[in-house]
Amino acid sequence: MSALIYALVQTIHTVLNLYIWIVIITSLLTFVRPDPNNPIIQILYRLTEPALDFIRRKMPFVIFSGIDLSPLVIILGLQLVDNFIMRAVFAG
Repeated sequence: MSALIYALVQTIHTVLNLYIWIVIITSLLTFVRPDPNNPIIQILYRLTEPALDFIRRKMPFVIFSGIDLSPLVIILGLQLVDNFIMRAVFAG
């Protein structure tokens, strides 16, 4: 049973880290203004916009002087969840 739990936690860890990188890449793309018709750009926006929009609606103060800090909130939240899961399962 512990091997199954280990595999599940590692998979969750990998998915969370992958999503963090997707959020980072999408945030960096806002500086370059890529072609919105590009399928890769559309996929990245479809993966991140629901979460970013949720944060913007629930926490309107994350847009500070025209700078959107919602990706930072998502990254910190995902890292908090990841660290909690990893420590809860592997600490004892």
